[in-house]
Parts: sequence; structure tokens; C-alpha cells
Amino acid sequence: MKRITPPDQWIVPVTLVCGLMAGLGFYVLRVSNAVSYLSDDPKACINCHVMTPEYITWDHSSHQSVTVCNDCHVPHNNVVNKYYFKAMDGLYHASIYTMRMEPQTITMREPSQHVVQNNCIRCHMDQVTDAKMSAWVENHEQNRTSRACWECHRETPHGRVKSLAAIGAFIEPLSVRQQQKEFVPDWIKQQLKSSK
Repeated sequence: MKRITPPDQWIVPVTLVCGLMAGLGFYVLRVSNAVSYLSDDPKACINCHVMTPEYITWDHSSHQSVTVCNDCHVPHNNVVNKYYFKAMDGLYHASIYTMRMEPQTITMREPSQHVVQNNCIRCHMDQVTDAKMSAWVENHEQNRTSRACWECHRETPHGRVKSLAAIGAFIEPLSVRQQQKEFVPDWIKQQLKSSK
């Protein structure tokens, strides 16, 4: 009878645990639609329902025909920096959303503000450096790069900032809205019936 040595005792449990972790990892990637975040498709941003207002307001803005989310919200100085920033920002957003810690009003963190400001200037360099702009807009000459663009251009491209509580079911993506005939979930209906 062959005696099992201690290292051989761990092969089966370690293999099972590694297989379980790999399977769970692939399941999480599939459920979260993680591969979509590698693309530039703006619909990837609405995998989280809290981003739907930003998607809808962009979709109805003048920027919709010339930009996608990544044109403004990720750096464009090199490919490595682009995907690094995208991964770090995405992991932050996924963590906040998964832990249900999303704020009532979506605002950019400081690193994102720098990226968006640089991208505004990158795309609108002609307007930023145009000498005629100083005649059209008061103090534009002194403030065109010292302040954030959205301090004056508040509604570009997302419109006014709204809290999550102010946005109703009407702002759901069209594919979801078309599938649903009623926006009140069953558990709320049951709660309302039981409270009467």
C-alpha cells in the first residue's frame, strides 16, 4: 500500500479551490459585462443604472454626434495611460456601485476633472486660443485655461446636475422601457397592498 505524502494531500483541494475561483471569476466577468468596458461604446457606461442620466443627457446634446464617453473621460496622451486610467476609474466605479455607496449626485473626482479639462482643451484648442473670443466673452482671455471649462459651460454636454432621487423611471434606457409596461416593481406593489 502506497503511503500519501503531505504534498500530494493538497493537490485535490488546491485544484478544486483554484477551479472554483477561476469559474467564479469568469462568472463575474460575464454577469458584469466587463468586456464591454474595453470598447468605446457609450452603452457600456449604462451597465450601471446610475449612469443612465449621464448617457441620456449626452445622447441629446450637441456632443453626441462628435464624441463618445471615452473622448472626454479618459486621457489620450498614450494607449497605456488610457487603459490604465480606464481600469482604475472603472474599478472605483464598480466598487462603489457594488457596495451600493453611489452618491445622490454624480460628480467627477479630481483625477477625472484634470482628464476632462485636458480633453476639452485638446478638442477645442481653436476656440481656446482664438483672440476674437476675448471680445465675445468677458474675461475669456485671462480665464480660458485657469478655470475648469464647465464653470462657465455648465450644461455641456450633460445638462444640469440632478440627484438620483430626482430622476424617475422615465430615464431608463429605451430597450428596458420598451420591455416594461409598468415601472412599479412587484415588491413595491405588495408593500403598498399590505400597508392598506
